[in-house]
This record gives sequence, C-alpha cells and structure tokens, in this order.
Amino acid sequence: MTLLRLLSLITLAILIASCGTDKQFNARLEKAIAENPDIVFKAIEKNPTKFMMTVQNAARNAQSNMQEQRRLKEEQEFEAAFSHPLEPVISKQTLIRGPKDAPITIVEYSDFQCPFCARGFETAQALMKKYPGKVRFIYKHLPLSFHPQAMISSQYFEAIALQSPQKAFKFHDQVFKNQGKLKNGEAYLTQISKDLKLDLKKLKADLNSDAIMSKIDQHIAEAKKFGIQGTPGFVINGIPVKGAYPAEHFEKIIAKLKAKGKLKL
Repeated sequence: MTLLRLLSLITLAILIASCGTDKQFNARLEKAIAENPDIVFKAIEKNPTKFMMTVQNAARNAQSNMQEQRRLKEEQEFEAAFSHPLEPVISKQTLIRGPKDAPITIVEYSDFQCPFCARGFETAQALMKKYPGKVRFIYKHLPLSFHPQAMISSQYFEAIALQSPQKAFKFHDQVFKNQGKLKNGEAYLTQISKDLKLDLKKLKADLNSDAIMSKIDQHIAEAKKFGIQGTPGFVINGIPVKGAYPAEHFEKIIAKLKAKGKLKL
C-alpha cells in the first residue's frame, strides 16, 4: 500500500467519523471515494500541510488514548493484586540480600544479559538505599533464549552461591555493572570467579548439576505462572511489576501498601 493511499484511507476514516450521525451521507461519501479515489488525492495535494497536521493530531490522540487505556489496565491489575497478592516461593534455602525479616520483599525475575535488567538492577539498588534495612531482595532467573550468555550466567550465580551467598551477589553486581563484557562469553564469568577467589574446580563441577538446573527451571516456571514473560519482572510484597520501571513507581506501590494497612515501615 502506497503512503498516499494509506493517507487517503485515514482521511476517509476521519470524514466518516466526523459525520457519524448521518448514515446515508456516510454511505454516499464512502461510495464516491471508492469509485473515484482521486477526490481524496486532489484534496490532499491542495491542502498538504493541513492534511498532515490533521493526521499528526489524530496519531497523537490515538497514542494518548492507548496510554490512558494502559494506565487504567495497570490500575485494575494493581487493585486485583492488592486483594489477591502473588506468593513467590521463599524457603530457608532462598538467597536473600538484606534482613530476612525486612517488611519490604522484592523478588526480581531477571536475565543477566538483558539491557533492561541492568536498569532493574539500578532500581533495586536505589530502593535498598531509599529504605535502608527495610528491604529483602531476592534474585530469580528468567534467562531469555535469544541472550546466549544469560543461562550460563545464571548457572554461575547459583554455583557461586553454593560456596558463598555473599560472593554470588558480588558476582551479580559485577555482571550488571559491566554487562557489555558478557560478549567475551564464559571467559569473563570465569575471570570474575577467579577475582572472587572461588574454588574453580568445584564451581565448574557444579555448573550443570541437577540441583542448579532444577532451581533455574523452577524460577522460570514461577515467572510464567505469574504472567511474567519478559524481563525484568518484579513482585513487591505480592504486587507484580512487569518492566524496567524507575524506583518512583515502586515507591508509589509501597505508599499504597502503607495506605491500605498492608505494610508498616
């Protein structure tokens, strides 16, 4: 379809919409333009600036309406989540950063190679700084198939955790702060492990163990259960957040949880 023909169809839609109370007129107008589309082309050629302004305004209005619909949908999902919060699995074996009894629980489903997850990392860091001692952060894996270093990075994280949970989170921070170096593949992950003074022989033996692969699979299944398909995804005190939203978005959720009496800080 040529650009001019596309514009003519948009014009037709605008004309019909503006005369929606007169069905007979609409029918005659549509028939006339269908039989002689040059009517529209000549009108466009005669008033190109006005036509383009009309199309641009219509596009802006459509975008604004879509954003409003998205906002309303998110609000509905939030309200539903407040009544029926999600419950990620958190066991004694779960790696937790921060106080284990902290009032704010942030579970992140992430991909080490995803650029948006690097933003998610920064957001989580900002929230832990904003609420010192009030946040327990849990990192769960959702490696995407089109990120070739995502799965192996998840395996390294879990294998390191078997030796030291603290060093696993140091690995986590290092990867996200230098995400571009993942292009060097496993050599980069091994170098981080060496810098952390880990037992490399044990690390390599653990990478593909059933325990680690099963844990990653459980994380992926949980994210899918919660409707989290892209990364990053979060669950904050049972409320889902899908996407790399800034810290302010999470602060609004925390404020709403407090207002509803579901959180005490």
